[in-house]
Amino acid sequence: MKRVSLVVIVTLIVAMAGRVAVAVPVGADATPFVTLSPEQSRVFRAWMVRIVDAQIAIGPTPRWQHRDCAGLVRFAVAEALRPHDLGWRQANAIAGRVPPDLTLSPEQQLLRHRWRLADGSTSAFVGALELIQENAVFVAKDINQAQPGDLLFFDQGDDQHLMVWTGGYIGYHTGTSSQSDNGLRAVSVRELMSWRDTRWQPVRGNPNFAGVYRLRFLSR
Repeated sequence: MKRVSLVVIVTLIVAMAGRVAVAVPVGADATPFVTLSPEQSRVFRAWMVRIVDAQIAIGPTPRWQHRDCAGLVRFAVAEALRPHDLGWRQANAIAGRVPPDLTLSPEQQLLRHRWRLADGSTSAFVGALELIQENAVFVAKDINQAQPGDLLFFDQGDDQHLMVWTGGYIGYHTGTSSQSDNGLRAVSVRELMSWRDTRWQPVRGNPNFAGVYRLRFLSR
């Protein structure tokens, strides 16, 4: 006898203190899907690039832990979505003209440390593979389609790697560091296109280059 799965969606609207609570389908992820508006996305991209710039220019801040390629993305996202007062800018060596601060709803503010995992739960920590599979959308295998803040994803089999397109160069963390090398790199598109190890070239014909990806909460 063929089993038929019935998905029961029960919506409960409860008026309490002027607020409306809506229940989600049983078994679904209780975390609502939150996005930024086109204007918020533009400002977010500008802040994310400034933060990546600062890390590469002066070295990683002590507040950035778990320093690897995915860690750079998580840190830049969290810092881009926070307020940027004078004390923060001075501590992060960001001077001159800066983008306006984002005005975010309480739900959007949670995006700072909320990443979706493969099992449907959320966490403040996510690795490179789940960051792409669960928290980003494919754009193209053509790097010319990338916007500032978009991610280049490389799959080397047992190892996955993320890079950030800043609009002027590609920034990334190698995943290793020492007293003499903080692991941060900035390379031009031309440099990466002619990289001696062809597995890292962001070209259509490279099977290790999965493509350009965009953070899912950004308006596309």
